[in-house]
Amino acid sequence: MIILTIRTERPEAEVGLYDDSTQLAYETWQAHRELAETIHIKIKAVLAAQHKDWSDVQGIVCFAGPGSFTGLRIGITAANALAYGLGVPVLATKDPGWIESGITRLGHGEHDTIALPEYGAPVHITQQKK
Repeated sequence: MIILTIRTERPEAEVGLYDDSTQLAYETWQAHRELAETIHIKIKAVLAAQHKDWSDVQGIVCFAGPGSFTGLRIGITAANALAYGLGVPVLATKDPGWIESGITRLGHGEHDTIALPEYGAPVHITQQKK
C-alpha cells in the first residue's frame, strides 16, 4: 500500500511516501508562510522521485497536532482534499510515532471520514468588524 504522509504544524513542513512501513522518500522544507503554495509541489516532487503519480497513492496519514492553527489547517485540508479526490482513506493521528501508528491503523482498515486537527487549545475567533 503506497501511503502519503503530511506534517505541517511547524515552520518546517514534512511529506513522505511509504510502501507499507518502508520509507520510499521523505522531504522537509522551511515552509513558513508559503506552505499553501508549496505543499502540492513538494508532494508531487516526492511522488516523481519514486516514479509515482497521484493515482499510485492508496492512503494518506497526516499529523493532527497540536500545533500551529494555520499550518494544521493547510496540511489537513490538503490531506482531506487529496483523499476525497483520489478516493483513498485518510487518517489523522497525534501519536508521538504518528507515521508508524497511522500506517499500521490504515493497514488494519481504520480511517477517518474527514481528518480533523487537534490544536491543543480552544480556537479563539475574533468578532467580525463592521
